[in-house]
Amino acid sequence: MTKELKQAFQNIYLPDSNSHKGQNGKLLIIGGSQLFHAASKWSLDVASKIVDMVFYSSVPSNNKLIQEAKQNFWGGIVIERSQLKNYIEEADAVLIGPGMDRSFYTKSLVNKLLKKYPHKKWVIDAGALQMLEPKLLREQHIITPHHQEIALLQEKNPLFAEENYQAPCFCLLKGPSDKIFSPRNPEPLKISGGNAGLTKGGTGDVLAGLLAALYCKNEALDSCLLASYLNKKAGEELYQKQGVYYNSSDLVEIIPEVLWQELQKITK
Repeated sequence: MTKELKQAFQNIYLPDSNSHKGQNGKLLIIGGSQLFHAASKWSLDVASKIVDMVFYSSVPSNNKLIQEAKQNFWGGIVIERSQLKNYIEEADAVLIGPGMDRSFYTKSLVNKLLKKYPHKKWVIDAGALQMLEPKLLREQHIITPHHQEIALLQEKNPLFAEENYQAPCFCLLKGPSDKIFSPRNPEPLKISGGNAGLTKGGTGDVLAGLLAALYCKNEALDSCLLASYLNKKAGEELYQKQGVYYNSSDLVEIIPEVLWQELQKITK
């Protein structure tokens, strides 16, 4: 464990025993599409284990699926896209992108919201990341590309070059060894680990949900380091039990256990 990661664990926000519902993080997730249903639910499920409340907004068919799956969505509420304004303002952070398609609607919604709320804590993933205008990114924003997506961003703006990163936002570049870039800092911090089980569909959506949940109450760099490490460590824990034969839902269930184990080590 690097000194930066150790420091992130020492800095991590822990709920006070006297705190009330909502004081330990409120996250808004904007994701999903007619094409992709599961992605944003994985983000929702892992986030609901970290923060007090999750507000979820998708296309009508996905909203209905979540309401049916949750029965009573105690950890937050399902909202229509027309209600976004109030919940963006209330949330500590916003995750946008898991399960969103590469459509004109996605492009319009993402760039409209980033323009209107530039100072919000945004985590931008998947379809939203592929459709955004890079000039809208700010220092309090976090992007979560894989290598093809950062190459696409570099085509739009050379500041996003992986070998000489100078973009104005934080970046968690996913790979066998994750790279975490800070604004205008070309030297990344690296988090290694994991295994081939993490190549399965949805593991990036789990990572995005975990990162956004942590970012509600923690600094951007700490959130990136913690999310990357915990996602990979959870994959390693699953590997000990069942090799690479696990899925994103398995990852969601074990991440809180891994987080708690690591926190116990820090406090000893």
